[in-house]
Amino acid sequence: MRELRLNGKTVKVDAADGTPLLWVIRDELKLTGTKFGCGVAACGACTVHLDGQPTRSCQTYIEDLEGIEITTIEAIGADRVGAAVQQAWTELDVVQCGYCQSGQIMSAVGLLAANAKPSPEEIDTHMWGNACRCATYQRIRAGVQRAAEILEA
Repeated sequence: MRELRLNGKTVKVDAADGTPLLWVIRDELKLTGTKFGCGVAACGACTVHLDGQPTRSCQTYIEDLEGIEITTIEAIGADRVGAAVQQAWTELDVVQCGYCQSGQIMSAVGLLAANAKPSPEEIDTHMWGNACRCATYQRIRAGVQRAAEILEA
């Protein structure tokens, strides 16, 4: 058994070394907001925060997480920045199919936590590794810009 800090709580999980965090989150802890996309950390659908940093959970192994705070999409709205991003996403109807959006939101929160007023170019650079098959990139950029406005107010 291992203890993890997940969404502000300590949880116990039974997972072997080499098990990706993604599968622990989804299969053992039944938190299905974090999505499987590619399995090679290229699409961003599985993004979570480790100590506040957006990280691909499909290539993060359970044995490397001792003492690290893990935050998933289920808890991101408890934070001021996360709540602003969720509000902006809703206001602007950013989502189309929605599959990639938990990863998009987690990356957007990471950007805004580090840079409260990103330029469009900084948004594009930061969000580049998050794939959206519906191509809602313009709406995603607008959502990040709107969240920055909400945080500024």
